[in-house]
Amino acid sequence: MEATDDSVNSQVTQIHHLAAAGEKMVERLRKKAFLPDRRKALNVRLGIAEVARLLGCSTNRIRMAEEDGRLPRPEDGSRRAGYTIEALLNMRTVLNASKHRHSSEAPAIIAVQNFKGGVGKSTVTVHLAHYLAIQGYRILVVDCDSQATTTTLFGCNPHFDVTRDQTLYPYLSVASTEDDLNYAVQKTPWPNVDLIPSCLELFDVEYELAATNATGQGILRDRFRKLRDGLQKTAHDHYDIILLDPPPALGMVSLSVMQAATSLLVPLAATTPDFCSTVQFLSMMDQIIEAMAMAGIKPAYDFIRLICSRYDNTDPSQSMVIRVMEETFGPSLLPVPIFDSAEISHAALRMMSVFELEAPIGAPKTHKRAKQNLDESLSQVEALIRHSWARPASIEEAIAHVG
Repeated sequence: MEATDDSVNSQVTQIHHLAAAGEKMVERLRKKAFLPDRRKALNVRLGIAEVARLLGCSTNRIRMAEEDGRLPRPEDGSRRAGYTIEALLNMRTVLNASKHRHSSEAPAIIAVQNFKGGVGKSTVTVHLAHYLAIQGYRILVVDCDSQATTTTLFGCNPHFDVTRDQTLYPYLSVASTEDDLNYAVQKTPWPNVDLIPSCLELFDVEYELAATNATGQGILRDRFRKLRDGLQKTAHDHYDIILLDPPPALGMVSLSVMQAATSLLVPLAATTPDFCSTVQFLSMMDQIIEAMAMAGIKPAYDFIRLICSRYDNTDPSQSMVIRVMEETFGPSLLPVPIFDSAEISHAALRMMSVFELEAPIGAPKTHKRAKQNLDESLSQVEALIRHSWARPASIEEAIAHVG
């Protein structure tokens, strides 16, 4: 029995109702998470022992700096409340423990890319941004995906809070109205993490660049280079690392991201479908890079690494897939995977990362294990970045220290 026009139209209308209902629920969740003023705040505090570990110094050195006035005394007269991220960054400056890149070193521009959805691409991007921020780097996160999951995890509702003119669109559009990316940079609750947000209307760039492709490769080549040039210009004096979250599909924006990035981080889950999909992604990347080179567009990367982004080490089938991945990808697969932790899911429900939680949501042991795993896993990426800056001398030494 064939569907009538009226029944088809009613189903199309249902899509509109579902989308509207979903947007309202996202806003309700955001209000609940960020009461009373609906603005996300960073309330995390770090104990003196953790701060000393991050600074690579003794707790006594911090106490002495507070006693002699180089560092402010704790607000409440004691150290029980812990230190804010702002205080930690100030300590890095005062105690000469800054991790900023040298002026002679190029900013690291890392694309977290896989054409397979559901691999935790945005979750990895946000956790990596917050991990690197705690380490003291200046970070810019660029949401290049019109689905705007990363924007949402930063506490913005892309439907209500972000317009097309606040995204990459005015810069990448064929009828560009911006010469640099400074107009789109927004502050976040993290003092050393900024964001260029996204929203659904960013997808308009895909149509425009696709149409441009039909008019000549020279114009398209210039468009691909424009994102790279804009990011490098923006990062030159303000950022150490830029993290790009591209769309989970091959398109003009994804190609621009591939050209702009200096490194690629490929997340994948420990399942057979994800493994097979990632193999297809890598094959497609190989073909794309070859085609881009023939068109005079030649990406160059400091590193390309895969990271298992969702791993349940209690599942025998996933342990088997991990072994297959290790055999297939060798050292290109980072040795410490990110565990599929309930604490990450709990944090995501609140539009946060685990690093933003003031206290454990689930069991304290689960929270501690998740945070320790994220530190170990994401420090592997930090080691790769520093190796590209010629610091430290040995990447193997750094990863061995992590393990």
